[in-house]
Amino acid sequence: MVREARKQDASDIHLLFGQPPICRLRGTLQPMAGEPLSGEECETLARELAAGGYDELLRIGELDRADTIEGVRVRINLFRQQEHTSAALRLLSDRIPELSSLGLPPAVEELTSLRRGIIVVTGVTGSGKSTTLAAMIDRINHSRAEHVITLEDPIEYVYTPDRCIFNQREIGRDTQSYANGLRAALREDPDIILIGEMRDLDTIETALTAAETGHLVLATLHTGSAADAVDRMVDVFPEARQRQIRMQLSQTLQAVLSQQLLPDREGAGRVAACELMLVNAAVRNLIREGKTPQIANVIATSAQEGAITMDNALLKLVRDRKILPETAKRAAHDPDFVRKNLAY
Repeated sequence: MVREARKQDASDIHLLFGQPPICRLRGTLQPMAGEPLSGEECETLARELAAGGYDELLRIGELDRADTIEGVRVRINLFRQQEHTSAALRLLSDRIPELSSLGLPPAVEELTSLRRGIIVVTGVTGSGKSTTLAAMIDRINHSRAEHVITLEDPIEYVYTPDRCIFNQREIGRDTQSYANGLRAALREDPDIILIGEMRDLDTIETALTAAETGHLVLATLHTGSAADAVDRMVDVFPEARQRQIRMQLSQTLQAVLSQQLLPDREGAGRVAACELMLVNAAVRNLIREGKTPQIANVIATSAQEGAITMDNALLKLVRDRKILPETAKRAAHDPDFVRKNLAY
């Protein structure tokens, strides 16, 4: 199934009771060849995919891991539903793509020269956040000598050392949690720390500390915009601490890249639409004062520095004939703004 899905350039495979295997092709679910899976077949597949973690799956109800199947790196999530086991498999790229090939704003490439601070990549599940971070880390790997520690759940891309050295730690296998692994990382002489996801107060707090003490931290969040990412990081803290956290964030945050993957004009693939907030003096001031709704305006007026709003990125993709106008309207933060500007 993995071999066939890779041949079709599918991104995911879904295995569930009573349905044939289903793959996600260019964002759309499509059945693969084969009969509907029986309960027994689902359990057999789960045992094989769990690779020794089947008892944990039965006890907890879900299991995350990654493996290489037929030469393809696969992120595996197994979970119980209605007394059967289902599986969601994400097929990862055979190799880490070149940063310049991802269609990101040009200023993203300049971020790989930073030595300290926090860079956040945000977006919904399946928007390519992990691929973007991997490409940024790989660019650093080929350009300067650094010690990189990654904390991932599970490990997705495996890096081949060039100028950098890597320690890749998997949550649940190599360390108990993101927060524990991150606290330990500060004692392991890192230059760069990659956090698969900033999920909780402890992780965000330690990430801020790491950035303050001279490390470069790259992390992901699940939010829809750059301004939302700021609010998400602040709002996990009790109200009494939020002023202090806003101050820390204003001093350490370097950039937020918010991205989504959209169907291309021909329907043959997908295109990345990206909002980039570069944290300049105006943005730092808005973060400090808690005026995040005004951040979008600053991004829009910082185009000369390389920043771009999501709506302007969508308009550019339409003008470059990469996506359809209807696609841009559906994906816009402000559909009226996009509709009005498409009229010209």
